[in-house]
Amino acid sequence: MSKENLIFGSKAVLEAVLAGKTIDKIFIDKETKNADYQSIFNAIRYKQIPCSRVPAAKLNKLAPHNHQGIVALLSPVPLITLSHIIQDTYEQGKLPLIIILDGVTDVGNLGAIVRTAVCVGAHALVLPKQGSASLGSGAMKTSAGALAHLPICREANLQATINYLQNSGLQVIACHEKTQTSIYQANLTVPTAILLGSEDKGIQPQLLNKVDGQASIPMVGPISSLNVSVAAAIILYESFRQRNSI
Repeated sequence: MSKENLIFGSKAVLEAVLAGKTIDKIFIDKETKNADYQSIFNAIRYKQIPCSRVPAAKLNKLAPHNHQGIVALLSPVPLITLSHIIQDTYEQGKLPLIIILDGVTDVGNLGAIVRTAVCVGAHALVLPKQGSASLGSGAMKTSAGALAHLPICREANLQATINYLQNSGLQVIACHEKTQTSIYQANLTVPTAILLGSEDKGIQPQLLNKVDGQASIPMVGPISSLNVSVAAAIILYESFRQRNSI
């Protein structure tokens, strides 16, 4: 992780938050009492910045000097408002293609998904503010630089995000292995958001209850699921195929 992407120390982090820096995530020593950083916690909540309580060993690894129990990770790319993406895409006469990742915490998977998304011309990637991989130098590296070419949106509530997308004319398709409908039966030529979950927990049930459709990738043999970045690549390229054969 590049040291240029880090801010550490209570005063420096608070100033960065109040100044509106694009912060991907803040790590705070889990042994620190809330009262010690009350002003920082208040600012984090107001700005809706992802925050994790972690062991001191993690902070020591990120910033081995005087981190004072708090480290902020700056995003290497600006975060974009989803509503701006949807509006701009429609105004350009294009069919929106959005990827939503629910609980994907592996930075390698995130980078690979971003790279494929750029290759097929997707318009944005939506990540939850809590419980997703960090947008640090690792993500930039594993995406082979593609992270600089794909708008990234951080949303506090994925249920509300799905509602917004549906009200904006997009269908939301959940891709997972527990449905009989194949991705090759899905119509991906219309405005679409593709929802993918983590490999261990999958997509949250409350999100599955809100989607417009569900689709799986046909498989044979003893393996029942694919790596999430591989699954993303397959369904994104099926969308690409359908949209370019009209």
